[in-house]
Amino acid sequence: MCTILGVSKSGYFKWLNRPKSDRQKRHEQLKTLILRTHIEFKQRYGSIKIFKTLKKRGVKVSERTVSRIMTANNWKSCTVKKYKATTNSKHKHPVSENILNRKFQVDKPNRFWVTDITYISTNEGWLYLASVMDLYSRKIVGWTMDKTMTKELVINALKMAYKRQRPKPGLIHHSDRGVQYASNEYQKVLNQYKMVGSMSRKGNCYDNACIESFHGILKRELVYQTKVRTRSEARKSIFEYIEFFYNSKRIHSTLDYHTPIEFEKKYHVTAA
Repeated sequence: MCTILGVSKSGYFKWLNRPKSDRQKRHEQLKTLILRTHIEFKQRYGSIKIFKTLKKRGVKVSERTVSRIMTANNWKSCTVKKYKATTNSKHKHPVSENILNRKFQVDKPNRFWVTDITYISTNEGWLYLASVMDLYSRKIVGWTMDKTMTKELVINALKMAYKRQRPKPGLIHHSDRGVQYASNEYQKVLNQYKMVGSMSRKGNCYDNACIESFHGILKRELVYQTKVRTRSEARKSIFEYIEFFYNSKRIHSTLDYHTPIEFEKKYHVTAA
């Protein structure tokens, strides 16, 4: 090989045993840090969020370098898509005016909540998840799961959110026109909590984009990555995802790359 390359054997072995340069060592360190972060967040982060995470941890690296290393090693964020309808707006209950009207940027916590239902497939059948999100911090403040998509499902999620947050009267509560949210029982709870109802326009999913986006993220980052055998397994993994990852660990670009809990705490510190 040395003859073909036109180099001496001594020169080749000298090159082979040459110590790594500082630049090579730095590259290997970055590669290790990026891989560890990628695994830490269960391959849910792309290059931008890994860059932001490393930056928050004091690592000096450019977004371009992170992207180049991830591309070279085929480290990607996981994504999959599926669809199942969860909204039945063919009912005779009154519907609320669209007060929210896609004003998703909010100036303080507990002013606007959005809520929706999604589904998780298991070997035992569907498991339905109702979630309530605070638009200010994108924090999931209430949630509940059941094997049926009833009004009790959404009522329990709302009760959990109210018990946790204790919002002042006048909070705007936004949902789609589904029969569960328009039901007399659900509206009574809204009145009891002195909340103002708001509903999306008919057939317009963009009016409730933030909570639908959360459910999409949940599915891409968790549900579609493993085949769940039982509803009990799904409940456990979703509970852990919401409480120990999404709310407390997952950074959001809309929150200047803070977690929902960090962003909410930041508001209260500033307000105090």
